[in-house]
Parts: sequence; C-alpha cells; structure tokens
Amino acid sequence: MESIIVFLPLILVMGAFLFFANRRQRKALDATIELHESLAIGDRVHTTSGLQGTIAAVTDDTVDLEIAPGVVTRWMKLAIRDKIVDEAEDADDTAGEASRDVESSGVELAKE
Repeated sequence: MESIIVFLPLILVMGAFLFFANRRQRKALDATIELHESLAIGDRVHTTSGLQGTIAAVTDDTVDLEIAPGVVTRWMKLAIRDKIVDEAEDADDTAGEASRDVESSGVELAKE
C-alpha cells in the first residue's frame, strides 16, 4: 500500500505532462490545417525549405508556386509553412483599426 502512495504523485505529474503536451501539439496541428485550408490563388507563402512564392493554383493536396515570372513549381501543401503578410497591409490594417477606435470614441480628428 505504501508503494502506491509513493508512486501516485509521480503518476499524476506524468499524466499532467502528457495532457498538456498533447494539447499543445493539437493546437499546432489545428493551426496548420487551418492554414492549408485557407490557401488561395495569389497568396504569398514561405515553404518549409525557405522558398518564397505566389500561389498560382491549388488542389486538394498540392499547390503550384510561381517563384519567378513564368517559373511555376508544384509543392505538397504540407510544405507550406506560412503566409507572407505585407508590412504595408499590416500598417494599413493597424491604422484603420486605430482610426475606427478614435472615431467611435467620439473624438473629432482635425483635418489638414
């Protein structure tokens, strides 16, 4: 009976570790699946090997990337690591959100 009491905390700690490790892995997998489902023609992407390109075509499990004008290569969707977001788009989105926040707060902006 004493041996069970000694090992019980160890078993609980190991169980908690496995639970949280599995949870983190599941979140990463869900994010990858969401990325692959959201790929569209014209999106700029990075591959897992570091190549940058623009999506020219999308099928169920492959994408065609235009890596230079007129040069198109076919890749598995699993090779797509992330989308490239233009800094100008981010700045515009951030500025747009900030101006909406200011306008909705009742503050009038002076126009030059």
